[in-house]
Amino acid sequence: MAHTNRGNANRKNTNGKNGNRRNNRNNGNAERTGPTGTSRSPRSELRALRREVPCTVGLLADEQDFAAMRRYRTFTFDDHPRYLRQIDGLLRTLATEGAHTSVALFDPEEFAEYCAETGHAPDAVASRGRFTARIAATGGAVVPYTGQLVEQLVPQLVNTAVRKATWEYATMVLADLGECADCGVDIGRASFDRASRLLTHLIERAGPGTHHLVCSIPTPDEQLLAALHLERPDTGPARLDASESAEFVTVLAAGIALDSPGGVVLRTSGPDAPDRLHGWRLRDSTLAPLSEGQVFSAYCTDADTGEPLSPEPGVEYRAGFDLGIEDPDIHR
Repeated sequence: MAHTNRGNANRKNTNGKNGNRRNNRNNGNAERTGPTGTSRSPRSELRALRREVPCTVGLLADEQDFAAMRRYRTFTFDDHPRYLRQIDGLLRTLATEGAHTSVALFDPEEFAEYCAETGHAPDAVASRGRFTARIAATGGAVVPYTGQLVEQLVPQLVNTAVRKATWEYATMVLADLGECADCGVDIGRASFDRASRLLTHLIERAGPGTHHLVCSIPTPDEQLLAALHLERPDTGPARLDASESAEFVTVLAAGIALDSPGGVVLRTSGPDAPDRLHGWRLRDSTLAPLSEGQVFSAYCTDADTGEPLSPEPGVEYRAGFDLGIEDPDIHR
């Protein structure tokens, strides 16, 4: 399932003043002259143009999705591992052509809904191509292909899909809360602003190093998780991914708005030093520091069974630090 985005490329034929250029009198076609003065055939021009056109390949990540597509006669694969090997070979071939290639997570249920809404025949190769193009165009789960093995692509795609679903759910929660009955403030907006401020203070007080933050928020429907990786140099601002930052703030804001008993953990790594773990509990619209013992207990207890776990070697469990925010009320 591959879709190639065809751009509107206007190819101009200019008549140069090179006296040595020969006309093909049999078919009336002249040889092309490249930027360096070398002749270029229509075939080489086509290959050059192909490198300008991006391509998106749809991928069925697991056996269940693969089995769902086998009900279509035009889907001719019958073995998921072999299918993945074929996808891997296709991606490598596209890479040798020099084109930008991305991989989209293909969901059979969403594909069936798409066909029902648009009237496209689901048992058609063209319909799968259109749906793959739609995934890329509408901001679905897509990752760029940079030569990684398909075994690496699958978890990347699944993680991207989970992140997008989490962000969309948290965004919906904030949008649906409306205004405060007492003060008229937009609760979602106020919670988002509050979460942004908490993250800014946390990053400032974390100091230099490589930091990995995880925010966990229980909601009535599901457990929301967001992760943020950042680098904080000795001087200058922190370096972080804008999308990860927005997702993290949105999930934290959902916890603030719902008054959820969630939390945030911070893992800091540095050269020639053990990793340091800090933790906070979300309470009264702020992040209250956990004690060293509470951080140790959180990391060294099995969440499912409650049984103790061995401490991680080379890790220091430390109390959360104060973020320096005095006003816990999000409506101020």
